[in-house]
Amino acid sequence: MAGGPCQPEGSALIVTYPFSAVVGLDDLKLALVLNAVSPRVGGVLVRGEKGTAKSTIVRALAAQLPAVKVVPGCRFACDPAVPDAGCPDGPHEPGGQGAERAAALVELPVGASEDRLVGSLDVERALTEGVKAFEPGLLATAHRGVLYVDEVNLLHDHLVDLLLDAAALGTCYVERESVSVRHAARFLLVGTMNPEEGELRPQLLDRFGLTVEVKASRDPEQRAEVVRRRLGFEADAEAFAARWAAEEAALASRIARARARVPEVRLPDARLRQIATVCAAFEVDGLRADLVTANTAIAHAAWRGGDVVTTEDVRAAARLSLPHRRRRDPFDAPGLDEALLDELLARTSEHEDPDDPDDHGDGGPDGPGPDGPKGTPTSAPDGSDGSDGSDGADGADGADGPAPSTHDAGPRAEGAGPRPAGEGPMPRSDGEGPAPRSDGEAPVPRADGGQRVAGVAAPYRVPLLEVPGVGEGAAGRRSRSRTAHGRATGSRRPGGRVRDLHVTATLLAAAPHQARRGRAGPGLVLRGDDLREVLREGREGNLVLFVVDASGSMAARRRMTAVKTAVLSLLLDAYQRRDKVGMVTFHGAGAQVALPPTSSVEAGAARLRSLPTGGRTPLAAGLTRAAEVLRVERLRDPARRPLLVLVTDGRATSGGDVDRAAALLEGTATVVVDCEGGPVRLGLAVRLASRMRARLVSLDSLADLSSVVHDHRKAV
Repeated sequence: MAGGPCQPEGSALIVTYPFSAVVGLDDLKLALVLNAVSPRVGGVLVRGEKGTAKSTIVRALAAQLPAVKVVPGCRFACDPAVPDAGCPDGPHEPGGQGAERAAALVELPVGASEDRLVGSLDVERALTEGVKAFEPGLLATAHRGVLYVDEVNLLHDHLVDLLLDAAALGTCYVERESVSVRHAARFLLVGTMNPEEGELRPQLLDRFGLTVEVKASRDPEQRAEVVRRRLGFEADAEAFAARWAAEEAALASRIARARARVPEVRLPDARLRQIATVCAAFEVDGLRADLVTANTAIAHAAWRGGDVVTTEDVRAAARLSLPHRRRRDPFDAPGLDEALLDELLARTSEHEDPDDPDDHGDGGPDGPGPDGPKGTPTSAPDGSDGSDGSDGADGADGADGPAPSTHDAGPRAEGAGPRPAGEGPMPRSDGEGPAPRSDGEAPVPRADGGQRVAGVAAPYRVPLLEVPGVGEGAAGRRSRSRTAHGRATGSRRPGGRVRDLHVTATLLAAAPHQARRGRAGPGLVLRGDDLREVLREGREGNLVLFVVDASGSMAARRRMTAVKTAVLSLLLDAYQRRDKVGMVTFHGAGAQVALPPTSSVEAGAARLRSLPTGGRTPLAAGLTRAAEVLRVERLRDPARRPLLVLVTDGRATSGGDVDRAAALLEGTATVVVDCEGGPVRLGLAVRLASRMRARLVSLDSLADLSSVVHDHRKAV
């Protein structure tokens, strides 16, 4: 029986877009279905550009999950057949009567608090009844359902940590404000993100079982079909859903059968050796990749109707579980060399024991080979013949569900394979400039539209550059900040409206006065002066705006490679500290915003690699454009403090009055990186730093900025 989205009693039925009606996105469909078949797969991270139906397909899947039976009145969705022994609403008697309801679809908003996610002390009952009670969070609501996090890369890091820990353990632990609670939290975790808005930290990226890159089809026929179906759904949602009801019912039934088959699927040693070989060859860190790949292969075998994992199951699993775990530079996009994957699988298959019955065939009830019963493709969710099959991730007909896991199914993922030991970073797959060499030397510059494009050497670690003072910006890892999501350091009387109540301190402040206030019942008698709010201390992310001199004077002394490497190193630091970044370049006739402020540091690295040089030096124009960018960003995000990094030799051969332009940046924390070199130095950057009341550091000493880190007092 297929469940639908969780609906409040008495509410109007909300019709979701049918899963089977989504055009293309076959890899994503397969990844979602495999997680629905086996929660051990570990969730799905969907990376893709905006407007690619990421949210639509996730919500559609929830409607196809089998309904669940729950203990009546249990806020933690306990299974009446096997109730959670530690359920806070328990104990429940096993085998009791259960109520059937749809699998829950819970959406976690980006601005959610930690209390909303994991639960907390029930403040209302504590204040009115004087009892200690637990109020469940979204993790409890999502138990045995789907937890969907849109824009997961914008979620605060500490919330992502809590979320992924619960997903990995299947249990939520709450230890806070005199509350100690443990409850089951097993759910299908799905996160979506647009890489243009920033990346997840690598250790968090690894916690998602599978990842899928989605892109809109460039085929006019497919795009027209997407619009045609969407218009039909918007015109009459119920009629549109009715036309797809048969396919949806078949999909829900197949998911239920595959779920029941999972415990019976065997993973032969030969297939396990293949998984270990592939993970080792791609140099993934740790053993989580091996476990996820094995669980995904088992789920894929159950999905196609087999009872023994085959090489095709291993290949399908590796394509989804390894791209985001491949060892890579921080600015490289996830990818997998599928030609190498095929070679590894073929090589391991050649060395199988011919006498080992586990090394051959499927052995399942649907017969041997990659096809299921009656030649059905292994990944077609509705059991159709796949004659209208799709071409890769942008297939022509989404009605056929996830793509068959054959060697030629779907486009090959971008990105290079693993690096052999001892070699430097692999060449970039996006064509945005040469890759750094392992010996630290820059590649030979290439011509680009008549201008020279300098190479980039390997980045290096730079010390922390802070904005002085204490801010109140978005959570990050650069400058000191008063933030709502930092660690609690104490309590205080509120100066106005209470934004973050410190429950324990409030109760302690009220407790000594209860007898004098005439308390007679179980509830506390509170007054306004009893209220306390939490004092929190954390760190914030800043807007790091790079203003880069790309004029001919920089290239003439062959300093542009060192400049690009320095800026790339600072970009890497900004990536790790969760900053927004922007880039203004000036050369030739004026200044350009090479990168508008964004959370995607990868985009900054790509623009930097392809940055051409040459022409005159319009320094004033660069400073003026930087001031304009900062002015606009203050209106958009007034709490985020900027840090200006000006990379120049101080020359100004065109572009107006430098002094007047520098005055526009007064009050902005600034670091001037002096790129002047050679035996004869004019000291122009030194004078510029003094004029801007900024800190000066030479390009050659950028890797040793320990004396610069905290000394920005003159910059504000």
